[in-house]
Amino acid sequence: MVANARQYSKEQDEDLLGAVARGDAQALDVLYLGYHRRLARFLSRITPRYDVVEEIINDTFMVVWQHAKEFRGASRVSTWIIGIAYRIALKSLRGNDGLQRAQSSNDLPEESIDPTAATELRDWIAHALNQLPPEQRLTMELAYHMGHSIEEIAEITACPAGTVKARMFHARDKLRRFLPALGGIAAADILNDSAPL
Repeated sequence: MVANARQYSKEQDEDLLGAVARGDAQALDVLYLGYHRRLARFLSRITPRYDVVEEIINDTFMVVWQHAKEFRGASRVSTWIIGIAYRIALKSLRGNDGLQRAQSSNDLPEESIDPTAATELRDWIAHALNQLPPEQRLTMELAYHMGHSIEEIAEITACPAGTVKARMFHARDKLRRFLPALGGIAAADILNDSAPL
């Protein structure tokens, strides 16, 4: 946990959202500040463009402002807010070809000055994730980067848990093919290995 990150309990989040529903702009500011960093980390894994990340966050909180009265407490406030950001990001990914797919392998740097295995692996994974369809990519980010359970991802994405599992299965299968190619390894060598990714 980052020392300066604000953490609110479920009750505090619900109180703030209730105040937002009553038109309290200060409560919206507090909620915005409390979630901005978390959402920015999630969204920056989807697009490196700061302006797009900020636009999605702003659009998310515009929806929170407009629809806070509709929150019924069936899920946590955090799940509801991340779900809104997810749907806005998904629309952005679908509508902007520059965000939907990663750069081609020709655009990747040949080699950094002091490459380390961990840095290279993160780069390979990031580029492989960018090759996935938006729903699969966002599901993997929610699960592995943000640590959400399948049930939470199902709530965030408003789809059945079985769909989340299927997206993760297909994403892992594609990553098994993308990652070796990015690393210069024959895919058949990895696919014949029974070790999971």
